[in-house]
Amino acid sequence: MNSVIKGASYVLAHAPQMVVYNGTTQTTERVVNPESEYLKELESHLRTYEDCVNYWPNQVYIGNAHPDDLAKVEFPYYDKVKEGAERYGKYGEIMPEEEFILLAQTCDMFEVVKLDKEFVSAHKDALAADPIVSEDIVSRVEEGIELSEIEHFVNEEHAEGIYHDGKLVGCVKRAHDIDVNLSAHVMHENIMSKATSVLALLYAVKNSGIEKGDIEYVIDCAEEACGDMNQRGGGNFAKAAAEVAGLMNATGSDSRGFCAGPAHALIEAAALVKSGAYKCVAVTAGGCTAKLGMNGKDHVKKGLPILEDCLAGFCIILSENDGVNPEMNLDILGRHTVGTGSAPQNVIGSLVADPLERAGLKITDIDKFSPEMQNPDITKPAGAGDVPLANYKMIGALAVKRGELDKKAMASFPAEHGLTGWAPTQGHIPSGVPYIGFAREDILAGKIKKAMIIGKGSLFLGRMTNLFDGCSFVIQANTGAEDNSGVSEEEVKGLIAKAMKDFAETLLAE
Repeated sequence: MNSVIKGASYVLAHAPQMVVYNGTTQTTERVVNPESEYLKELESHLRTYEDCVNYWPNQVYIGNAHPDDLAKVEFPYYDKVKEGAERYGKYGEIMPEEEFILLAQTCDMFEVVKLDKEFVSAHKDALAADPIVSEDIVSRVEEGIELSEIEHFVNEEHAEGIYHDGKLVGCVKRAHDIDVNLSAHVMHENIMSKATSVLALLYAVKNSGIEKGDIEYVIDCAEEACGDMNQRGGGNFAKAAAEVAGLMNATGSDSRGFCAGPAHALIEAAALVKSGAYKCVAVTAGGCTAKLGMNGKDHVKKGLPILEDCLAGFCIILSENDGVNPEMNLDILGRHTVGTGSAPQNVIGSLVADPLERAGLKITDIDKFSPEMQNPDITKPAGAGDVPLANYKMIGALAVKRGELDKKAMASFPAEHGLTGWAPTQGHIPSGVPYIGFAREDILAGKIKKAMIIGKGSLFLGRMTNLFDGCSFVIQANTGAEDNSGVSEEEVKGLIAKAMKDFAETLLAE
């Protein structure tokens, strides 16, 4: 039987100072044009934590509003306030930067994260008050050191500074003197990704109604790579995050595929559960500091706030079929093969039309498609347009070409079978998975029956190939009732026992 989606989590960590000091758009600008107008104006365009919480797409991401609600909000979104916005949502939370910095320090196993003792004292109680952060995690917060020591590490030892409200409050030290894979910059990047994943794992366990000990395997599908000079991408983020989250029965490994990574990882997880190798698997990913403020130049130029100011994370829990939760149907898998090519029509054909045709389904049999769900508030000012809408137009056009949709219905196809984008542009984060939590609920509520999750990636970024990448799968209403309509295991045992008894009685009668 197919595995089921047991639950999901989506978290955000507000990180405006990491935009300034760790996002590659800003760090690059600081090297090539340190006196640029952009850098001078940047900090005046940073959002407050309250603005970040009140932002419509962020509230959708953590589950305080449905994508259908966002579709009714007049575009653009950045100048609209979500009434009743809250820090905590159905799927997760928006954690303030100061608390996230402390959470990141608890994820440090090699004493490379050092924080100012006054900063720790000022914010430790706030982290401890977070209902999802357990006492064992809070107990890992170190008391901190003198600010002068931190300044020494940053100025003399190549440490990466950690800032809050424009002030130096900590640092991440390098973990090796000459290994660039263990430099302070990379260590900072990896620890922040790990911390976001830990937060997502904690919420996923809670949201799924399971115990931490139930998770047997964790797959991390973020875009970072951890290792050293001898195995720079060896991993293992999955097990590292599981350790801090307290998943003591779990093992795990990392799966990488650029933006398509989460879709690949979910297929792998569903296969592991269906095969019986593991009963419960968590697919998780943390955020990417490099992409903070990625489109900041265009936003500042057009008078917008820096909208890419959050590290995002998610986690999906898959378990054995319980006869209730929506299934991941492994019989309907789309795949971008080596021979597919990069033409948009070929890509959509391989990921959408081909797998559905093999299953005897039409494009219009899928109630909702979830491709790259980037927030258009971010992408349109940067010249990338409305990415989800562009995908839906291609899918609709393909349906018309195949005779599965009337040409007159093309205009309404995006609204009927699509979603308004709300996800942060953190690469892997928008790629199909933001809708899984909603899809599960929509299917359980009978609102829809089938949803297709589409992951797409750019393999050429690694300069190893010019190939594009992608895969897709379908989430559907549980068919367990049909599968269980036959004879159960207990009934089989009963029938065997009765047959043996009847046989024995026949022998005695003879």
